[in-house]
Amino acid sequence: MNRILFASSEAAPFIKTGGLADVAGSLPKYFPKDEHDVRVVLPKYLCMKEKFSDRLEFLASCEVQLNWRKQYAGVYRLTEDGITFYFIENDYYFAGPAPYGEIYQDAEKFAFFSKAVLTILPIIDFFPDVIHCHDWQTGLIPVFLEAQYRQQELYHHIRTIFTIHNLKFQGRWYIDAIRDVTGLPAEYFTPDTLESYGQANLLKGGVVYSDFVTTVSETYAKEIQTIEGGEGLDGLFRARDSRLSGILNGLDYEVLDPASDEHIASRYEGDIISYKNANKADLQKTLGLDEREDAFLIGMVSRLTDQKGFDLADYILDEILGNERIQFVVLGTGEHRFEDMLRFFEGKYPGRVSANICYSEELAQKIYASCDAFLMPSRFEPCGLSQIMALRYGTVPLVRETGGLKDTVEPYNEFEHTGTGFSFHNYNAHEMLFMVRSAFKVYDQYPEEWLGIVQRGMEADFSWKVSCERYALLYEALIEEERRRTEEERRLREEQERIEQRQKEEEMLLRLRMEKALAEEEAEEEQRKPTSVKRRKPRTTRLKTVK
Repeated sequence: MNRILFASSEAAPFIKTGGLADVAGSLPKYFPKDEHDVRVVLPKYLCMKEKFSDRLEFLASCEVQLNWRKQYAGVYRLTEDGITFYFIENDYYFAGPAPYGEIYQDAEKFAFFSKAVLTILPIIDFFPDVIHCHDWQTGLIPVFLEAQYRQQELYHHIRTIFTIHNLKFQGRWYIDAIRDVTGLPAEYFTPDTLESYGQANLLKGGVVYSDFVTTVSETYAKEIQTIEGGEGLDGLFRARDSRLSGILNGLDYEVLDPASDEHIASRYEGDIISYKNANKADLQKTLGLDEREDAFLIGMVSRLTDQKGFDLADYILDEILGNERIQFVVLGTGEHRFEDMLRFFEGKYPGRVSANICYSEELAQKIYASCDAFLMPSRFEPCGLSQIMALRYGTVPLVRETGGLKDTVEPYNEFEHTGTGFSFHNYNAHEMLFMVRSAFKVYDQYPEEWLGIVQRGMEADFSWKVSCERYALLYEALIEEERRRTEEERRLREEQERIEQRQKEEEMLLRLRMEKALAEEEAEEEQRKPTSVKRRKPRTTRLKTVK
């Protein structure tokens, strides 16, 4: 039985801000339970959903040593979908309305969390073969393990994997501040360890000190080794290339299923056209869009940032909406300039643009099921789950060829009648415009071809099954590597003991030989003495007492 511990700053359904929570919350339950005991540890945020916090079982408390500080840590447990989740409590660090705040707070907060993960292992009586760390918030776990725990027998054989979900966020902060919190010596803050451009970099610590590094798509694993995609760490990733791979994220098909999703107006029962038309009509009515079946409805569910391509949308949306049959619906929050931009277009194109500056899981599912196309023109995209959800719900992705978007969306080929979506290569607004127009042309003039694209997308398998198998192979490889290393250590130790024993035996034999030779030499010398000398008794001298 392989023992695996996921360490994450968030996990669905307890607390979620992005795709990391989906991975940490859903991936563990797909490992075969007779082969892998997978558990998850995360912070106990005060902003966690009450329906879960009320069910937590208190196990114990302990003190976490952070340099000169001793901080309280409560340990709680909850079983969800057959997986054991542990929650680390500390209201000083994990209070507040959101999991993340300013970096000067988060740097210490997640240093505490990383140290606490290792500290609680004896309390939960679970010493994993592998700790799977996710993103910079857990980057100090491999560092603490190597610097402060490795010599302890119970921690000696633990291996670590570090998964990068988004390289843009690295947990950079002042070296002196991180040293003060962690108590790590100066040699852990050099250019080949945690130091990066004059600051401590917690993500870099995870990359340097973990046994293996993964990203969330194969293309992204290549992109981070380039100057353009490496966010200042491309040289490090090239150096670690032999211990770096990309494993694509998957979807929880048990939860995200158009045949059973309670959020959508019409569930999928085998007829794609009626399923899509019914949901489109419902969304148009709900959002106040013009209710026309022949509209080409494009959706976006996203953070409103440059990374997601909203600067391209700002530049070219007028030209896209020059086609009066195109409608556009967006859901998300982010930079104020993009929020204002979307509100502007909603006012300029009433009945055709719906800007929903918020987040609603129910509305998100309606958009995935209702739209004809889903736009993701990302500047970079480590994996992306939205395009996979769009495929699952029969909505054709329109994407830029980067990261996980390139790995999951096969471009439509009109000659071979293949493909599951449309794409463009360069980060350019007019290339995006050409892609949208190409998609509309197929939708409008070749409905059978469009239906084929939709059907192939819905049949594609992006469940956790394949990804889970790859992670399982990686865990097993690391465990076997550790077994061989341990066996080699044992062999070398036994060999050293045999050498030392031989040395002792040889030294003893040499001493015996020397003693024997000395005894023989004394005996020969005794034999050479005259007989009269041998037999002469020593004279006894009596001393007179002088008064």
